[in-house]
Amino acid sequence: MLITASLSDIKSTVEYMTSMDFTAIEFRRIVGMCPEILTTKVSDVIPVFTFLLREALVKGSDIKHAIYRRPRLLVCSVDKQLRPTLYFLQSIGIEEVSKHTYLLSCSVEEKFMPRIDYFENIGFSRRDSTIMFRRFPPLFCYSIKNNLEPKYNYFVVEMGRDLKELIEFPQYFSFSLENRIKPRHKRCVEMGVCFPLPTLLKTSEMRFRNRLDVCLNSSTPLKTSPLWSAGGYID
Repeated sequence: MLITASLSDIKSTVEYMTSMDFTAIEFRRIVGMCPEILTTKVSDVIPVFTFLLREALVKGSDIKHAIYRRPRLLVCSVDKQLRPTLYFLQSIGIEEVSKHTYLLSCSVEEKFMPRIDYFENIGFSRRDSTIMFRRFPPLFCYSIKNNLEPKYNYFVVEMGRDLKELIEFPQYFSFSLENRIKPRHKRCVEMGVCFPLPTLLKTSEMRFRNRLDVCLNSSTPLKTSPLWSAGGYID
């Protein structure tokens, strides 16, 4: 496509992009990630910028970052791709789509729905599945086979925890299974403690170890104590 493209059209696109304050290095990265940009006419690129600003409500100061993060936005049709995806995301309750513009270039049918269906198939209701994606939109980008499935299986089989925790904290799937989830869970099991998922995974390594040390050096509170937690959690 690049070979047969009009040189004048390519130059016009390059000139337009550089006029948007993209440096030569930034533009090379953008084109490297999405070469099709060079074969896209300026008349097709301008509506994308207009859409992002007026409909997706991306701030002018953030538009450059949005494109730099997801260059493929520039080669998407506003009518056939961007706008329908925007409406879908809004329909499930994601109000600030401007913070997740990288999702606009994704296919609702091929990417979003299979992931929602996956969570329904493993026991979540459609409502709960939707809540999870609303709370953590990046979940749409995770591979079912390489991310969601192995982490879910470990959560259920090895950790034996309640699915409600995933609804409350879908960010669980953003943490490394081998480097964060497994080692921290195993250390808690060895010490006989159970932290809520955010405490287990979000805290720094040093703070996590400090909490374990506190548990190791503290006696179990009596059931009559206000520190007692019937669910066994230590926050």
